[in-house]
Amino acid sequence: MAKTKLSIIFLNYNRIAETRQTTLHLLQQCADRPEFEIIAIDNGSIDGTADFLQQQTRIRSILLQDNTGIAGYRPGFSAATGEYILVLDDDSCPKDISGIDAALQRMDTNPLIGITACHIETPDGTQQWSWHLPKTKQLSSSPFFIGCGFIIRRDLFQKIDWYPDEFFLYQNEIDVSFKVRQLGFSIIYDPNCIIVHRGTPNQRPGWRRVFYPTRNTLWLIRRYYPKPMAWYLLISRLMIGLYRAISFGETTCYFQAVREGLSRPVSQTPLSHNLCKELSAFWKQNSIFHQIFKLT
Repeated sequence: MAKTKLSIIFLNYNRIAETRQTTLHLLQQCADRPEFEIIAIDNGSIDGTADFLQQQTRIRSILLQDNTGIAGYRPGFSAATGEYILVLDDDSCPKDISGIDAALQRMDTNPLIGITACHIETPDGTQQWSWHLPKTKQLSSSPFFIGCGFIIRRDLFQKIDWYPDEFFLYQNEIDVSFKVRQLGFSIIYDPNCIIVHRGTPNQRPGWRRVFYPTRNTLWLIRRYYPKPMAWYLLISRLMIGLYRAISFGETTCYFQAVREGLSRPVSQTPLSHNLCKELSAFWKQNSIFHQIFKLT
């Protein structure tokens, strides 16, 4: 039996049409790749997703009773046997395996690459750009990655204890990136390692786009930024979050997010001065002056 090279893991929740499409693509792409394993986790769906996944003999399915958000990935990550893990959403899939193979080969030859941040595009080929990635069409270092498509070393991911379960949704990629960089590993953006993402975050309810980003970003700032930098970022984030909350008409959940974001104890592991500079994309995204004056 071939040694597992790559574990492909995707999390599903009440979107059986998307799950079917992703499953079909993965089964086709991995048909002749016994060194690739596919693991699907169902986060307590009630639309038939769990039954569908159980019928797929090529896929190892893990069925959870409740929707635990990104914490649902944890049993899948723990069950993975691959040297690397490709993390997907239920609505994302590699455009082709050749891009994945090239990224794995690069990581094999450079043990300090901890994560490959994949290029994310829509089915029609439009780039889904985000501040997490560099604006370039060239292979380059990247401050962060996008969660619907990235490759990470399994042992490194395990060392940082996977995703932060308490985040539930949003900003978990930032926490992972900070930890990986603190351990001395790099993140590489590969424009030829393409993930097709059929969905968009704008489809999510407004309260979720206010509550989780506000609360989780406050936790990140308190955990990773030294004073007085943290004070400025906290004030900035409160102002940015309030503006977003008013825009969405979700001020109640905003104040709940602020309460949880500032009151919950966090273990502080501040970034070094050099890492603060190298990860300035997060600073710019959460600095009120950068957002108001569109500074780069």
